[in-house]
Parts: sequence; C-alpha cells; structure tokens
Amino acid sequence: MADLYPSITQCAVVATAFKVLLFPAYKSTDFEVHRNWLAITNSLPIQEWYFEKTSEWTLDYPPFFAYFEWFLSQFAKAMDPGMLRVYNLEYESWQTVYFQRASVITTELVLVYALNLFVQSAPPALKRPSHAAALSILLSPGLLIIDHIHFQYNGFMYGLLILSLVLARDKSTRLASGLLFAALLCFKHIYLYLAPAYFVYLLRAYCLGHKSIFSVRFGNAVKLGTGIIAIFGAAFGPFAFWRQIPQLLSRLFPFSRGLCHAYWAPNIWAIYSFTDRLLIFIAPRLNLPVNEEALTSVTRGLVGDTSFAVLPEVTARATFALTLLFQIIPLIKLFFDPTWETFIGSVTLCGYASFLFGWHVHEKAILLVIIPFSLIALKDRRYLGAFRPLAVAGHVSLFPLLFTAAEFPIKTVYTIFWLVGFLLAFDRLAPASNKPRVFLLDRFSTLYIAISIPLIVYCSLLHGIIWGSRLEFLPLMFMSSYSAVGVVGSWVGFLVVFFTS
Repeated sequence: MADLYPSITQCAVVATAFKVLLFPAYKSTDFEVHRNWLAITNSLPIQEWYFEKTSEWTLDYPPFFAYFEWFLSQFAKAMDPGMLRVYNLEYESWQTVYFQRASVITTELVLVYALNLFVQSAPPALKRPSHAAALSILLSPGLLIIDHIHFQYNGFMYGLLILSLVLARDKSTRLASGLLFAALLCFKHIYLYLAPAYFVYLLRAYCLGHKSIFSVRFGNAVKLGTGIIAIFGAAFGPFAFWRQIPQLLSRLFPFSRGLCHAYWAPNIWAIYSFTDRLLIFIAPRLNLPVNEEALTSVTRGLVGDTSFAVLPEVTARATFALTLLFQIIPLIKLFFDPTWETFIGSVTLCGYASFLFGWHVHEKAILLVIIPFSLIALKDRRYLGAFRPLAVAGHVSLFPLLFTAAEFPIKTVYTIFWLVGFLLAFDRLAPASNKPRVFLLDRFSTLYIAISIPLIVYCSLLHGIIWGSRLEFLPLMFMSSYSAVGVVGSWVGFLVVFFTS
C-alpha cells in the first residue's frame, strides 16, 4: 500500500487539524442532547436512565449507546463536572464544548481503522479504487456537517458498520461480522433498516450449505444465534429484569411523531408533500376538495401529525408496507447470489427503501445509503452513474442543517471541492462495464448536477435578498424536493444496475 498516496492515516491527521478549527462553530440542539445524556448516565442509577425527563431531550438511543455515554462521562469529570449535572440545562462552558467536540474526533478512529481494513482486504486490482472510496468516506461532507458542526457521533457508528461489512467479505470472519452488526443495533436502532440484508446474507452464506439451501450448518447457526442472544442480553437484559422494556421501547420508537421531520428529508414523501402543496393552488379549478386545517401542516412538517390538504393521508402502516416491499425485492437476488458485492448492493438498497418510504425519516439518514454505496461505487461506470446524483443530492440536502451565515462558506466550499475532486477521481478510476449503459440515466445525472449550483445560490443567497423574511419555507421546500428527485433517480438507476449485473 506504499504507492497509495495520500494514505488514510495522513488524510485523517490533516482532517483532524481542520476539525479542531471548527470547535467554536455552530452546534445544534444535538449538542445539548448528548450533554444531557452524559449527565443522565453519570448522575443517575441505570434504572432511571429511560425515565428521566428533566430535559425535553430524553435518552432515546439503545442501551449500548447509553453505556457509551457513561464511559465518556468518566473522562468528562476531569474536564468540567458541571456538564454532568442533570439540572444544568443548556450548559456550554468552553471545557464542555471542547470535550464533546474532541470525543467525536477521538471515537472516529474506529472509522479510520475500518477504512484501512477495507483497503487492505481488497483484491490487488481493486486497491486503488478502494483507497479512493475510503478517502471519500473519511473526508465526507456529510460527516463533517453532521458530526463536527451540527454534532453527533455518526463517524464512530459508521465505522462499526463498515468494519462489519468488511468482515463479511471473508468467510472466516462472517461470524464476527454478524455479531458486530448485532452490537451496532444496540448502539443505534436506525441500523435496523439494514438488518434484512444481514439476515439473508448470513443465513445463506454462513448458516446454509453452499451447494444446497436444504443443507443446514447447525454449528454455525448455533454460534451465530448464541452470540446474538448474548449481545442483546447484555444490552437489554438489565432492563428486562427491571421490567422496563415497554418504557425503553416507547423511547426508541415514538410513533406519535408525524410522517415528515421538521425539515423534509429528500424522499418520496417530500415529493408527495410538494405535490400536495402545488395542488392547493389548482384544486379549485379542478373541483378538488381542500382540507383547510391542513394548510399550515403541509408547509411545516413539524414533529406531530402531518396532514395533507388535497392528497390522501399516509399512515405508518402504509410506509412500513412500502419499505418492506422494496427491501424484499433485492433480497431475493441476494438469497440466490450470496456474494459480497451483492450483499453490499442489498444493504444499499435496503437503506434506499427505508429512507425513501420510511416514517418520520431524518435528513441525516441519507448516510445509510451513501456510505455503503461508496464501497461499490467504483465497481464499474454503471455503478458510478447511479452514485453521482446520490452524492450530489445527499450532501446538498444536508445544507439546511447549517443555517448560520458563518457556516455557509464552510459547507458550500467544502462540499463543492469534495464533489469535484472525488467525482473526477472516480470517473478516472471506474472501469468500463461489459453491460450497456442506460443513456437516459446518464443524461439525467449530467443535467441534475448542472442544476445544483444555481439552486444552492438561490436558496442560500438570492431568496433572502428578493423576498426578505417572506416565504421562509420556500428554499427548504425547493432544496428538499430537488434532492428528493436526485435520490429517487439514483435509486431507480441503481435498481437497474443491480438487477442487470
């Protein structure tokens, strides 16, 4: 790997220096969320963790993440004990800020290790493309915006995910892959969306015979089942003993929230909401009924029940059914072709399905699609053609998370440099495919990318100059709807590629 320059470690060092400069930058309410969780896990007995509600930012991640916060709190004591008091709401001493920012960078070392292993385990012919893909993840604008400015710990958890995906590549480490993913589910339950692909792959490639699906390798099945039970027992066992599972589940799965998040995630429901908004203006001409009470809801999408003025309401059951349907489709291929590349493609398509059709999807969940897709985006030029609009749409859709003037040049300049640099590098490294490319999808990708720059300029600068404080939601709606078109187009393109490869 000596010819692979710059190395992942070198880039990690430079990236860390840049991230340290962002310590004083804007931080979202997620900063206070995690400070509060440090205080809860450090100050209270474990039996009270999922009942504490002094702050509105209650603990709503699975137990392993709570244990993780407790572990961090042991070091936080030395920095500033004030951050560990539950009643110190909105506490932001400089020691607290620096500690929490530094903890994100430190735990991201898991990601650095996983990416190094991904490159090392790649076949010799794929070393250079794998190295480029690894660097694109390490330097991802998504992780920079969400973790190091907005504030979360996604780098750490996506490091665990990538490590699990890499371990699944070799038959000798597939058990470790499954157990690590089980542990990841106990850190953050959003990864449940990817669990169907893991279930089918481990069933077919680890628990059933290679030549016949009717040949069961009982030893492997027992090891995998016992390990998963042990991991979930370690996470949820104490709470089951205290009969707190219903309370814990109510925190993890708050179905009382509405279909759309406060900012529409760029998915099918963003397009559905945008269409409903347009229909409001033409409904009188078409003699369509309009729900007057829903007129404010369709423009806001705040937490709670989301109502539509013209189109039919969408239920949680409908979103679950659609998600499951579009996850099952790639899993059929995975069952009959349990290769590592098909597995990563299935993981990606499960991420797509959950993001596009799920209930109350956060815009940050787009990383569930971008990161696994990055691992195979350079397989050939057809894969890259499907990846391009996703890379643009997914990262542009995160811009509204940073709405302060000081962060505008950071998010735009960094993202544009990343897109130009890595998409050009990917274009040189991706080999030609032995399958014909889809002309329409190629033209869509080019046109879509060309539109992104004027849209960013209008939504970020010109709208405020033209309209002032009026039509405040319009840029968000444009950005979300534009990004949704890109994600949906990328999904359709990748479905074609996946099933014709």
